[in-house]
Amino acid sequence: MKLIQLTAAALILSAGGAFADTHITNGTVTKIDTQWSKVTVDHEELKNLDMPAMKMVFQVAEPEMLEGLSEGAAIRFAADRVNGKLTITEILE
Repeated sequence: MKLIQLTAAALILSAGGAFADTHITNGTVTKIDTQWSKVTVDHEELKNLDMPAMKMVFQVAEPEMLEGLSEGAAIRFAADRVNGKLTITEILE
């Protein structure tokens, strides 16, 4: 019984890692709009959104996420659809 629980836990953890990998991508900030909490990013493929590499505008989940960003900055980020809008949900350092 304990082996089954450990195996199930290992599967869940490995699936979580795969999930995280599909949500994180690299990009370069090309424009920041603090008035509307938006950022334009030239990004690599977004696997979770089935989106090829391109330059596009994203909402940010929290306006504070724009603090410290600058045009030309390389970022690693997670994006998803939030209330129908493409939104950066996390910026990693």
